[in-house]
Amino acid sequence: MTGNNTGYHVPVLLEASIEGLAIRENGTYIDVTFGGGGHSKRILSDLNENGRLIAFDRDADAHENKIEDPRLTLIKSDFKFIESQIGERDIEPVDGILADLGISSHQIDVPDRGFSFRFDAPLDMRMNQDADLSAVEVLNDYPEAEIARVLRDYGDIRNARSIASAIVRRRIDQPLTRTKDLEATIAGAVTAKNLNKILTLVYQAIRSEVNGELDALRALLLAGNTLIKPGGRFAIISYHSLEDRMVKNFFRYGNLEQRDDRDVFGRPLSPWKVITRKAIKPTEAEININPRARSARLRVAERL
Repeated sequence: MTGNNTGYHVPVLLEASIEGLAIRENGTYIDVTFGGGGHSKRILSDLNENGRLIAFDRDADAHENKIEDPRLTLIKSDFKFIESQIGERDIEPVDGILADLGISSHQIDVPDRGFSFRFDAPLDMRMNQDADLSAVEVLNDYPEAEIARVLRDYGDIRNARSIASAIVRRRIDQPLTRTKDLEATIAGAVTAKNLNKILTLVYQAIRSEVNGELDALRALLLAGNTLIKPGGRFAIISYHSLEDRMVKNFFRYGNLEQRDDRDVFGRPLSPWKVITRKAIKPTEAEININPRARSARLRVAERL
């Protein structure tokens, strides 16, 4: 068995997430964010010859890391479509699903992917490089109000309207096509001491819009209600408060509307038992090895 390309991406909260899944050696599991294969390889190591792992990744680069193992099925797809992809393969409810949200180290570190303002590169930010929508279209074609919405809703940026206005004024004279164009625009709208922080939030917001990340998470959470068998586990690693809050509330209520549904006896009707009362954070040792793990939060729930 080969794989676990840690040069591509260092698996975050590896042991904690595997412990959270409580793997059954003959079970069937889904890793919806294959990346460098680190989490997948660890899951496979706990399965016997009858176990099975289905993995998802929409990034073609990740498929270069495929683990040669007959127990693994690697699907090139956004996990937003997990229900239809699993349905097409006639797979019974599974014993657990793992999601490591966000972007991989590889995506950040390859300049041409446009995920980082550390490089002067094309404004791309697509996880699926065959997708039509990139950061260029968001920044140059979206109305000002829509850009402000993206920055506010996905980046939690207080001055979203002023930054959106600066972007629209800039594109009148020259389209924003490179990361340095965006950086220069933001620099003109915020104080120098806040520039890096705001740029990080702007990139987070635009990346989320380009890749439909929150929509995919919503679809994944709802799919868990039917795809995971009773006693199975749902383990999700998130990296910013919007995702973490959505996961926390879903595990509590079992729905996306935060309805506290109860039966006639007043007992909660959520199909989930929360295993992690508080989100699990990386240890200092793990952060020292992989500083990008600092913002990771793991939550686990068990299907009732």
